[in-house]
Amino acid sequence: MSGHSQFKNIMHRKSAQDAKRAKVFTKIIRELTTAARLGLPDPAANPRLRAAMLVAREANMSKDTVERAVKRGAGNAEDVAYDEVRYEGFGPGGTAIIVEALTDNRNRTVSELRMAFSKHGGSLGESNSVAFMFERKGTLSYPAAVASADDMFEAALDAGAENVESDSAGHEVTARPENFADIRDRLERRFGPAGRAKLAWHPKSSVPIDAAAAETLFKLLGILEDSDDVQSVSANFEVADDVLQRLTA
Repeated sequence: MSGHSQFKNIMHRKSAQDAKRAKVFTKIIRELTTAARLGLPDPAANPRLRAAMLVAREANMSKDTVERAVKRGAGNAEDVAYDEVRYEGFGPGGTAIIVEALTDNRNRTVSELRMAFSKHGGSLGESNSVAFMFERKGTLSYPAAVASADDMFEAALDAGAENVESDSAGHEVTARPENFADIRDRLERRFGPAGRAKLAWHPKSSVPIDAAAAETLFKLLGILEDSDDVQSVSANFEVADDVLQRLTA
């Protein structure tokens, strides 16, 4: 590769990374402003805002950017009034998908999502068409170094968690939504802030899919997650490890 071509490749890669980072920041800023608008601007008294700030810290968002987003939300500016909407649909191979969005234009969002589903072998469903296949749970993640598996298990269950899974990568604690904030606070007092703390949809069971369906599904999930309006995407697929490695390489 020539030096000029290598430089162009580096710049293209950097541009793609910057664009991805900007999209992540857009989603976080929407959540920060919405959390501050719907609750208090004090994270100690607003569990949703506190969780959003954790996500912002994990993404290396600057303190100034976070504070500006919170102030805009607390000021109830017209341009930060996003609607919270949950969309449900079916993907390739009979998979179920839940999409959570914060949008200032529902018609635009549903049109974009419907097109994405239809172009990738799926269909957007009615409300509650797939939600019964999932459970809403809180998840907290800690690096392995903060505690042994036994200590984390004991502390989490004492705090009221449902389950703890530990391996060399770290600890993942799951909790019911109504107990999530209290459990997060109790674990934080003992181990410090979690690396990640959020509510998410967990599938009750998984649908096995082959390589062809997985490839199309991953394209669909990527398009959905790339939307500025979309905050999270959950799906109930199960795919062989070798297929997963090939498609995510």
